[in-house]
Amino acid sequence: MPKTSLGMVILGFVLISATVAFLLEPGTFGTWFNAIYWVLTTMATVGYGDYFAETVPGKVFTIFLYIFGIGLLSLVIGKIIDSLGAVQRQRGAGTLSFRGNHHIILINWNKKAQSAVEEIMSYSPNAHIVIIDESSRHPLEHLHHVHFISGDPSSDEVLGKANLAEARAAIIFADSRIEEASLIDGKSLLVASSIERIAPHVHTTVEITQEKHIQNFRHVQINEFVLSHDAISRLAVRSALQEGNPEVIRQLLSRQHGADIYEVPGNEKWKTYRDAFLDLLGQGATLLADRNDLAINRKLDQPIPPEARLYIVSDEPTYRRISGTQRKS
Repeated sequence: MPKTSLGMVILGFVLISATVAFLLEPGTFGTWFNAIYWVLTTMATVGYGDYFAETVPGKVFTIFLYIFGIGLLSLVIGKIIDSLGAVQRQRGAGTLSFRGNHHIILINWNKKAQSAVEEIMSYSPNAHIVIIDESSRHPLEHLHHVHFISGDPSSDEVLGKANLAEARAAIIFADSRIEEASLIDGKSLLVASSIERIAPHVHTTVEITQEKHIQNFRHVQINEFVLSHDAISRLAVRSALQEGNPEVIRQLLSRQHGADIYEVPGNEKWKTYRDAFLDLLGQGATLLADRNDLAINRKLDQPIPPEARLYIVSDEPTYRRISGTQRKS
């Protein structure tokens, strides 16, 4: 029976039973509302004893409620438990749509995506993450902040289930299940094109396996690119030639270890990069860059432009202290 029909049957049963009980023993219940109260407590097998049938017809009707009312209530409880189980099964199978907003979408599940989940959770433990993958099972079902959508990530329907339009960012990982590198980047390009067409305002980052394909991605106005093999090769060489260098980079890349890179709001008293550099240094942070410009240490006497986005290297307590001070000023 459909849930709506079942609900109407139960409501009708309670109302009719209360009316019959009140007509049989008006002196016992006093009001029709008291009769409803008695019917519900009887069906729930609570039986407080404040109201009870005193006549033979009333007692016969009570027996009727025991047999049919309790059975009907048990059916409702079973339906509720079954519905909860069905929702959990749908969540595990990736068929439920995500209704939240300001979430991060990870596309194509692999070890890198798993590391990304851990990094996001360390940065913001309450952040909502949506994983889109063509597998049929939720990879992190035990994490309630992680939602799973099963299907083709280039499909409008699947992206709609992930509520792409309300997302904060989308990260496309290279599909390691494809052997040909060109086909891997081709699939990523197709997914990126769908995202930019549906929600161009969402910040999109793509992992690319071959550098020569970057121009193709620029055509669809991707925000950021990550060359996975290139980064690994560079870290390996630096590990061999510059001892300790990869460890510094690893700390900067991960919020779980050591210092990190943060964006800080501007300050009216900072007229030049030197003003900002010295002020931040006195607070325990190092000014690193303005947007993608890492050479500001050679431009200390230049004025800070209005559109500047300043990044520092510090630990989290220092960043929070600086950020809070800037907001107050």
